[in-house]
Amino acid sequence: MPTSPQRFAPGIGVEIPDKKRQLLTDGTTKLKQTIDDLTATLKSSDLQALIPDVQIYYYAVHYALAHNIFFEESDVEIAEKFIAQGTERAEQLKHGNAPWTKETGLIVRGYQSDLDGSIQPYGLTVPESFDPTSNQKHRLDVWHHGRGGTLSELRFINGQQTKPGEFTPDDTFMLHTYGRWSNAMKFAGEVDTFEALAHAKGHYPIDEDRMCVRGFSMGGAATWHQAVHHTDTWVAASPGAGFAETAVYQNIFDKDPLPPVWEQKLWNLYDATVYAGNFHQCPIIAYSGEIDKQMQAATIMSEYMAKEGLDMPHIIGPGMGHKFHPDSKVEISNRLAEIVSKGRNKSPEKIRFTTYTLRYNHMHWVCLDSLEKHWERAQFNADVIDRQTLQITTQNITAFTIDADLCPLDQIGNKKVSIDGQALPFAGHYTKANGAWAATEKEETALHKKHGLQGPIDDGFMDSFLIVTPTGSPQSNQNITDWIGAQQDDAIYQWTMQFRGAPRVKMDDQITDNDITNHNLALWGDPESNAVLKKIASELPIQWHKEQITVGERAFSTNEHVPVFIFPNPLNPQRYVVINSGFTFAANGAQSNASQTPKLPDWAIIDTAGPSENSQNVKAADFFDENWELI
Repeated sequence: MPTSPQRFAPGIGVEIPDKKRQLLTDGTTKLKQTIDDLTATLKSSDLQALIPDVQIYYYAVHYALAHNIFFEESDVEIAEKFIAQGTERAEQLKHGNAPWTKETGLIVRGYQSDLDGSIQPYGLTVPESFDPTSNQKHRLDVWHHGRGGTLSELRFINGQQTKPGEFTPDDTFMLHTYGRWSNAMKFAGEVDTFEALAHAKGHYPIDEDRMCVRGFSMGGAATWHQAVHHTDTWVAASPGAGFAETAVYQNIFDKDPLPPVWEQKLWNLYDATVYAGNFHQCPIIAYSGEIDKQMQAATIMSEYMAKEGLDMPHIIGPGMGHKFHPDSKVEISNRLAEIVSKGRNKSPEKIRFTTYTLRYNHMHWVCLDSLEKHWERAQFNADVIDRQTLQITTQNITAFTIDADLCPLDQIGNKKVSIDGQALPFAGHYTKANGAWAATEKEETALHKKHGLQGPIDDGFMDSFLIVTPTGSPQSNQNITDWIGAQQDDAIYQWTMQFRGAPRVKMDDQITDNDITNHNLALWGDPESNAVLKKIASELPIQWHKEQITVGERAFSTNEHVPVFIFPNPLNPQRYVVINSGFTFAANGAQSNASQTPKLPDWAIIDTAGPSENSQNVKAADFFDENWELI
């Protein structure tokens, strides 16, 4: 029989008195009606874009009630305050005013995420120097918070309205990410960082060449990975404590059994260590307390940076455990101020770019378009020898594009390029075939892995997605049908709880052309029960017939097996379909953030007799090749 989804995180809060619960329920019902009325009133107004600034208060209280995440009695008082604050902002918008958009100090803003349509909050410390009538641009620092098992929306927003944070540099916007709770700003949390940043840049005069990424503890871990993966976004990075990789931090190789080989390969998605060379493009200032166990992150990053010819500035707080030393804070601030004053160099004459996936494929004026093999090291090194000559060496790369406007070669003259010792004319795009490079036009014909369409399964939930539920009669037996139904319910529940949003869900007979155009489709069911899956089943690399599932030359009985995989949607190859899977690490949500890594590659065959998250129940699994074909 299907089972109810298991709650891994967040934990269950305290019981609140029935009378208080009813008052809050009535308050949120009234606030929601106010928001609905306001949405109708502002339908044709630019002010409609500010409604999420009201909705954040509604959802903070709504989720606290719905998910039982009042962790102390004082949370009830905060909820009451939020209903009043949301009502006040709604009333101000109704009369054409939004004073909080012009104020300085501690401000909380909201935006609607493209990922799942949910409303997400973030905090701002707006500097006193901000003048809403001026176009003067300001520095911005992104700050990532530490792990908080009880950091509900309620508590996050309250903290942002009452506490200025660890650092408040002069003339600087401090953007405090919620990151969709406690995932080290990976996956949906990573998306949140850049959606919140885009929202802030759209509403305030931010200098894009003076943006830093910073954080401490879990926020330090977030800073490590966002600094190496999005290096060309930042003028500087300053991680404190945290973790920088999975295996050593978790002592995984001392445990038995070891994770399967595909899971170990996928550590190369978020392990900052193997991307350490990217710090050639971004100054870093690391911090650790002298007796903090999490100094391990800075220590191992220093080792990996040294292998890349880099010295890592590492400020150590004397006698400190897991906290900042006051003197260290001053030193960090002074060093960052000096770096920020020079601004970001968008056109460096030297690039040293490492990646393992086209999810992270951009560094200043170069964009990698194709790899020889995913999850192995790809390296792009470029040096401007003079203003007319560009020398490039590559490893594990088969196509790349150069932004001629940013590349620091003279715009006129006879520019020359050397790629892996091969002399070529300067061009915007290069491809490699049969061991030789050529300047070519950039075109996409045959199916191949590229940025945003490279897997693994979890990548299907890094862009706008829609869960598609079945309405037809299944070809599978009742046990399989029940298992799929339970997994579907669990995927929706785990996303709601662990990534703090409400996924879009539609039945298969309601899917429109716009849905296919705008979303990755997470299809649940089998080729008979799900109409969309039925339409594309013959074009998928894994064939699911009534009696057996075939993966190349291998066959699996449909009595106890189900395929899960990701693949470009045959109805729109610019988007994914994900078959019978949500994000793959839900069961690790309450464990260390370092264990929140992909647990499955591009495809897997699951034995439904046991928990899907147990690797022993994965009977086969692998990646597709670079052309999305079975290996």
